[in-house]
Formats: sequence, structure tokens, C-alpha cells
Amino acid sequence: MSLPPHPGIFAAVERHRADSEPTPPLRLCDGSVEAGVPLALVRARQLLYDRSACPEARASLWHQIAKRLRSDVVGSDWPEAVVWLGLPGLRRTAYKITWRFRAERGDVEAELITCYLEALTGLATDDPDPGATVLRSACSRVYDVWRHARLEMAVDDVERAGGAPVEAEAADFWQADYDPVPRHPGLSATVRITVPAHRVEGVRLGALARSWGVGDTATSVGFSGRGRQIATVSLRRVRKNG
Repeated sequence: MSLPPHPGIFAAVERHRADSEPTPPLRLCDGSVEAGVPLALVRARQLLYDRSACPEARASLWHQIAKRLRSDVVGSDWPEAVVWLGLPGLRRTAYKITWRFRAERGDVEAELITCYLEALTGLATDDPDPGATVLRSACSRVYDVWRHARLEMAVDDVERAGGAPVEAEAADFWQADYDPVPRHPGLSATVRITVPAHRVEGVRLGALARSWGVGDTATSVGFSGRGRQIATVSLRRVRKNG
């Protein structure tokens, strides 16, 4: 049993475009006897993503779609149909961004549609592979938006914020030192935590300090060039006065 479609912009466009045929229709241009015949919208979408289909025919369809978008006739059904035709090429990226960056699906879909339409509008008329150009441009731009947004987001959970493993140079580490309140008797400790720079920023170290209850005793946060040390704890005995 298949799962129901995710409620969102993509699903809404799929519902609205069901069994619709905007005019003027797209035409098949593959050099065959039937070249130039009108295509149903469903058939056109199948050909757009069929790698076994004639490359020239697929390129011609994409250029026709870009032309329909640029014409933007008042009252035309083509603007929404243009979005519908691009959904198969955008859906996988929407899922990957939502899952990897824990983004809101609706925001991701809206951004993908916007970038897709902008790429179509700027498509060169002599582009030999317009489908790849448009979809690659849209998906790459939206992926970069959420990748940079994640780098700028302050979070409390350092492990979850790390995301996928990233290779980093051994010198790229952040270091934080924490000293105890000196008036407490008995053993006290200076805790030094060294973490890869790509995993943590100063705000995350602050969140980590607060979660450990040492936020008020953090003495320094600085860059360290040492290797892959995770943590060191230095203990010293504090003598009582008198």
C-alpha cells in the first residue's frame, strides 16, 4: 500500500492540475512523421523525464514550457501547469533537504518552485539540455540556502547539530576552558573541551556550558591548533585558609 502524498504545495498543485489541458498545448518535435502533433499534459511530463526518449524532443518540450511561462497570458492555466511539469524533478530534492536539515517541508517546496521558475525564465534559447540546466540550478540554489541556514543556526544539541560527517583539518578545533568557583573547598577541576571547528561555534559552547551548570565560570573560548583531543580534566587540591 502506498503512502498518501505529503500535504503541501506540491500536493496541492498535483490536485489542481488533475485532468487539465491548458492551451495552447505542447507539441512533439522529434523528427518523426507525427512531429508537431499536440501532446496531452500527462504524456508531455512522461517524456520530459524519460531518458530513453529522443533528446531533441525533450529539449524542445522544455523550451516550449519556458516560452509558455514567459508569455504569462492573463487567465491562462499555464503558470500552474509549468509548476506541475517540474515537480518530478524537484520532489526528491525537497525530501532530501527536509530530512537532512530538518526544514519545514512547505518552506522547502515554496523555495524550490521559486528557483525553478526563475531558472526557466532565464533559460537560454539555444541550451541543448534545458531540463538538466533548470532542475540542477533550482535544486542547487535551494540546497545552498538550507546549508547556509544550518551553519548560522544556534542550537543546544551539539551532536544533532553536527549532521553528516565532514572531513576537517586537524588544526581546525575550538577549545573552551572552564574553572570552578574558587571558594568551594576540596577538589576542583579545570575542564578543557576541544572539538572540531566544523561541529561547534562559540554559541554552541555556551549552550554546552549552561547544560553542564558551568555557564557562570566559563573563562575563555579560543581557537586551538592541537590535534584530535576530545577533552582533558586537570584536578587540583584547594587548601582551606587557616
